[in-house]
Amino acid sequence: MWQKIKNIYHYFQALSAALYFRFPSKKLIVIGITGTDGKTTTVNMLHHVLSLNNKKVSSISSISAKIADKSFDTGFHVTTPSPWQIQKYLRNALNSRSQYFILEATSHGLDQNRLAFIDFEVAAITNISHEHFDYHKSMKNYLASKAKLFKNVKYSVLNADDESYKDLKNKASGEILNYSLQKNVDFNLKEYPINLKIPGEFNLKNALAALAISSALGISKSRTLKAITSYKGIVGRLEDLDFGQNFDVYVDFAHTPVSLKESLQTLKEKTRGRLIAVFGSAGKRDESKRPLMGKVASSLADISILTAEDPRDEDVNKICNQIAKGFKSNRKKENEDFFIIPDRKKAIKFAVDLARSNDTVSLFGKGHEKSMNIKGKEFPWNEINVAKWAINQKLK
Repeated sequence: MWQKIKNIYHYFQALSAALYFRFPSKKLIVIGITGTDGKTTTVNMLHHVLSLNNKKVSSISSISAKIADKSFDTGFHVTTPSPWQIQKYLRNALNSRSQYFILEATSHGLDQNRLAFIDFEVAAITNISHEHFDYHKSMKNYLASKAKLFKNVKYSVLNADDESYKDLKNKASGEILNYSLQKNVDFNLKEYPINLKIPGEFNLKNALAALAISSALGISKSRTLKAITSYKGIVGRLEDLDFGQNFDVYVDFAHTPVSLKESLQTLKEKTRGRLIAVFGSAGKRDESKRPLMGKVASSLADISILTAEDPRDEDVNKICNQIAKGFKSNRKKENEDFFIIPDRKKAIKFAVDLARSNDTVSLFGKGHEKSMNIKGKEFPWNEINVAKWAINQKLK
């Protein structure tokens, strides 16, 4: 009941904001990108493609809002801002003569009507996997919130490899464009081979989505493929850190079972020594995914350190013990393959100190974020700076 009231409140907020800023999306070509994982990379990859093709473009992702040639912080742990912020960014983009606006659309933002009164021309999905069940309660409800993006659009870009494909295909509007790593659909790797500077099979999926969207926008496939090859990725997304150490260190934002699995699989293939993973799970969020993440790490990482990741008002030890259940259910050996170190700074230092030549240390869950939420308060946090400090301590 309370959530319905909140959704009605956001609906009228969105209407008020759209009226105040004079419905700016009507004069922009707005692209909405949703999904559990890969949204931010796809938004920024598409922004890169459009910019290199001399298109004036603005965008909002979990990293920042890029309005013409200026970048703005959208706030702590925010992907889809409030209706007033979104409409203001749309108006500023229009005033800056942007032609295109790319918007990262979360299930919460869609369900809560924060994106109401935005005219989307293209809607795209990356994937749907286990996430936000604390809010949506079921996969059916989660998928229904994502499907709202695909109403009344000219083009719907769908992932033919994803389990959500059949359901979304029945609900999507406009011309449907499909992409796949394996299947013979509109956009596939066999017909459109993609060379990426960033690692991971999952990024090839993001690139195919960007290719399909840009094609819908009238940009030639050859020009898009050329632009994609120069895309260097974004901060905190499987970012390789080199501070002179003789082992690899990566910072990544993976915080769902599927994204953790994909990132660990990518790093496993690159690692000659041991794969050491540092991760946690956010407090006051979906608890059901915690043992699933433990099970993934148990299967792919040689050593895992379970630690804080925005615990909020929850006990970090409780969260880590819930993750640990996944290790215990998947345990194939008796020796200790995970440690619980609640303090994230100490956990990272412990992982770096463990590392030997040819090992890989992977830090998951914080990525680009600039704060850590502990007991409801935001404390400054920079994962890359902490990793650099730990590496320098070891080198000394």
